[in-house]
Amino acid sequence: MAAFFGLHGFSQNNPFFEEWNTPFGVPPFDQIRVEHFLPAYEAGIAEEAAQIWAIIRNPEPPTFENTIVALDQSGPLLRRTIPVFSGLMSVANTPEKRALSRQLSPMLTAHRNSINMNPYLFQRVRAVYEQRDQLDLNIEQRRLLENTYRRFIRSGALLSTEDQARLRHINTQLSLLQLQFSQNVVADRGAFTLRVTDRRRLGGLTPAQLTEARARAERAGYPNEWHFTLDNPSVMPFLQNASDRELRKEIFHAFKNRNNNDNEYDNKEIIRQLLAYRLEAANLLGYETFAHMATAPRMVQNPETVMNFISSVWEPALITARRELENIEAEMRRARVPGPAVGADWFYFQNRSRQRRLNINEEEVRQFFVMENVLQGIFYVCNRLWGITFEQLHDMPLPHEEFTVWKVTDSDGETVLGIVYLDMHPRPGTKNGGAWAGSYRAVSWDENGNRIPPIITLVHNFTRPVGNRPALLTADEVTTFFHEWGHGLNHLFNTTRYFGTGRMTLDFSEFPAQVMEHWAFQPEVLRQYARHYRTNRLIPNALVQRIQQNEMYGQGFRTIEFFTSAWIDMEAHLLTEIPADFNIVEFEYAVKERHNWIEQIPARHRPTHFTHIFSGQYSAGYYVYRFAEQFDSDAFEAFLETGNIFDPELARKLRFEIFARGDIEDAGTLYRNFRGRDPDVNALLRNRGLGQ
Repeated sequence: MAAFFGLHGFSQNNPFFEEWNTPFGVPPFDQIRVEHFLPAYEAGIAEEAAQIWAIIRNPEPPTFENTIVALDQSGPLLRRTIPVFSGLMSVANTPEKRALSRQLSPMLTAHRNSINMNPYLFQRVRAVYEQRDQLDLNIEQRRLLENTYRRFIRSGALLSTEDQARLRHINTQLSLLQLQFSQNVVADRGAFTLRVTDRRRLGGLTPAQLTEARARAERAGYPNEWHFTLDNPSVMPFLQNASDRELRKEIFHAFKNRNNNDNEYDNKEIIRQLLAYRLEAANLLGYETFAHMATAPRMVQNPETVMNFISSVWEPALITARRELENIEAEMRRARVPGPAVGADWFYFQNRSRQRRLNINEEEVRQFFVMENVLQGIFYVCNRLWGITFEQLHDMPLPHEEFTVWKVTDSDGETVLGIVYLDMHPRPGTKNGGAWAGSYRAVSWDENGNRIPPIITLVHNFTRPVGNRPALLTADEVTTFFHEWGHGLNHLFNTTRYFGTGRMTLDFSEFPAQVMEHWAFQPEVLRQYARHYRTNRLIPNALVQRIQQNEMYGQGFRTIEFFTSAWIDMEAHLLTEIPADFNIVEFEYAVKERHNWIEQIPARHRPTHFTHIFSGQYSAGYYVYRFAEQFDSDAFEAFLETGNIFDPELARKLRFEIFARGDIEDAGTLYRNFRGRDPDVNALLRNRGLGQ
């Protein structure tokens, strides 16, 4: 590789052009500078372009190895550079990186277009595809061939030259718009702070929440104030506990109207353009709508299946949510707060109702969920299920100083399954919100057939420790922690041989994460990690029972807020026309009215800050979380049926029949290999206690 780059005049001081002599080959974050990325992208594009032309000019007839595998393995420099840049953009954003991303995005899009629309390359791919029944291919090889051929078709390989040119333009515009949408979301969330100067207005907040708010203000340079931001660890406890209704309304309004304020970060026009370009691209490729195009390669195959699925859960959830609303308004009457209830009331009065009915409050529960202890609980579950172990590594290069690094070793005590980077706390303005799993290096294999373990990253935005008080998690955050480690395990256990078969289909990809959530609050597991942060006292059995009861409390609200977002996502992408005066907020309210929405329940993600669908991979796909829940609920019931939540045979099948196999086979087949049958779709309703 050094010789190739030398011929093109690229600097040898750039870490991307050198071997990474780091532990386990992790990226040398301490050496990487912003100025290294543009030359690395340019060199990576040149390298892959040369490899593509080598495939095309190969005088040998097209074969699976010299065409499909060669294409799958092309672009190694881009494959090491892109994950590092995108990872740093999400956790350590700077104006310099944002400006560079606007330069790199269209470059990369143009490069991908040049590959996927290359007629000579497609001729070779199609020639192999048409011979598929005569080739001696195993299951994974056949899947890679089919995936590769489908990718070319869906990328416009069969379009006319004129239509390809238009699609190239659309793809470039989409990449830029999605990038701008994402950057606006980060900026607008960081731009708002609820500043409180009068301590008397903060009734209801716990001493810990007040301390955290004071620390936030001190970091911002206002030591005599209390600050509340739109990051979840700040805004959610405020909405649940603050007794000042006007302050709740103020921060709730800011929270739900992110990127909908007609300012420089407003995303409404960007959404209109995104929807218009997506629809045009789908039409060019022969699909009625973008939703039809997006769902075609997934398990559901068409948007009608998605809409029917949402409807089947929506009605039972509405019954439960209306019952919850009655409880909330009764709670308001007890507190002598005039009705009707508004959105800013739901969190607060549901929390009061929960405390009164179940004798449980979030602050009491948090004291038993020390972040580091919860991590050890996750390790305990993984060790009991699969025998794997975890070791923290020190003196490692880090994307940001707050990361920790862990080595994961298989049950034989020798095989390294992978390296995991953990990032736990918010950094407003420079770090994306939410939680996610990513990868700096996907699993791969060397020329001798040895597995090269993945390097993955799990990112969260949990409340920081304050003073002598450690970082304490809410029950929802505990669930999120287990969830992201499920994604991590999917990477760590992966044994696929090709990049093109490594990722599960989208509407099954949440299964590994969501099935792990089921272990979080099992009594046997809680007794391993849930200890009081001051006394080290093990969580009492009575509190464990109340936590389990609490899991079912508020499920109507949680389900409706989720599916409201899912309705908006699907219906926006089912539009057959995007008028010039299209307004996504007006469209949002029309969708809600059409489905008898409960107005006090906001969508979990309103469109203007809905990064999943407007800058992520979940366009016409937000439904996948709940679609996968029918599988994860049914799968955990299999463990419960044995009487052993750590049943070794089921654990083995879960790992090797599902987690390890990526997209080697149809997801339904993978699940049947594990369970012996299709999932019981009612497992989802049982898991949520809906319609009862």
